[in-house]
Amino acid sequence: MPEPMSSVQNFTVPLDGPTTKPRKFIFVLLNNFSLLSFASALECLRIANRMSGRTLYTWELQSETGEMVSCSGGTAFAIDAPLGELSRDDTVLVCAGIAVQDETTKKLLNWLRREARKGLAIGGLCTAAHVLARAGLLDGKRATIHWENHDSFAEEFEEVLLTKSVFVADGNRLTTAGGTSSIDLMLKLVADHHGEELANAVADQLIYSSIRTDQDTQRLSVPTRIGVRHPKLSQVIQMMEANIEEPISPATLARDVLMSTRQLERLFRRYLNRSPKRYYMELRLQKARNLLMQTDMSVINVALSCGFASPSHFSKCYRAQYQTTPYRERGSQAGRLSI
Repeated sequence: MPEPMSSVQNFTVPLDGPTTKPRKFIFVLLNNFSLLSFASALECLRIANRMSGRTLYTWELQSETGEMVSCSGGTAFAIDAPLGELSRDDTVLVCAGIAVQDETTKKLLNWLRREARKGLAIGGLCTAAHVLARAGLLDGKRATIHWENHDSFAEEFEEVLLTKSVFVADGNRLTTAGGTSSIDLMLKLVADHHGEELANAVADQLIYSSIRTDQDTQRLSVPTRIGVRHPKLSQVIQMMEANIEEPISPATLARDVLMSTRQLERLFRRYLNRSPKRYYMELRLQKARNLLMQTDMSVINVALSCGFASPSHFSKCYRAQYQTTPYRERGSQAGRLSI
């Protein structure tokens, strides 16, 4: 029995043009891809078909070899085909997740470059922006990636205009920050193809009540993240996060928010149970850990990027925080920090 469609009985989808040929999406799955990012995108296409009563979209799952691929949760997915020749009207969405660097093969990069020359729309979900950037497809383009990979991406791909947006559509290049941001991107594409009414109907079916745009940022606000709503504390933390490579002294931070150094100290002790200096150090060391585990930067360059002028001081602080040295962390390769 077909699914009921009473909620959209009078729904009309405008035609793209003289034909009603469905738009085809090619999902390229890499090992350890993020299931949430992939499923969120696919469900938007499925629901758009259902709500319109027509086959507006078709899709195919591909992998480098055509063999089964497992998501980061361990579930294996059957693949429709290996990487092959595509039509210029197809849209490619590369789906990645944990340790994307290890899945970025020469064969995949060459295939992406070849298909890009046809003028295809090519996107990267979650950490797959790394793959597109490595292929040179994001040079001079705006893009985004999961916040946890932001620092390492910025260091490795200086020619990409990296943002902190939920998703970015720059011409025929599409990137998302991961998680449910795939929904926001796909709703934008559905709206572009067939109108906002259909996109809103899809969102309604997904119980997705707050559709985000490419102007929305991916991280929670500072007050939400730290669980404290104090405007001056939030302002200081934002300044710290924006100045990791060249740390600002507590005295300057305090002056900029019209406080004394002692008042700032008390504010951090009261709400975060640590000094401003300690909190700032933890932010810098977290960035250092991300760079060590996600890039090939030397330990010295990681130290400099996080505001440590002395490698020995960096190593001492790192050991105190993580009970290991930066060199051992780099050598362990015990899993990349990506979702």
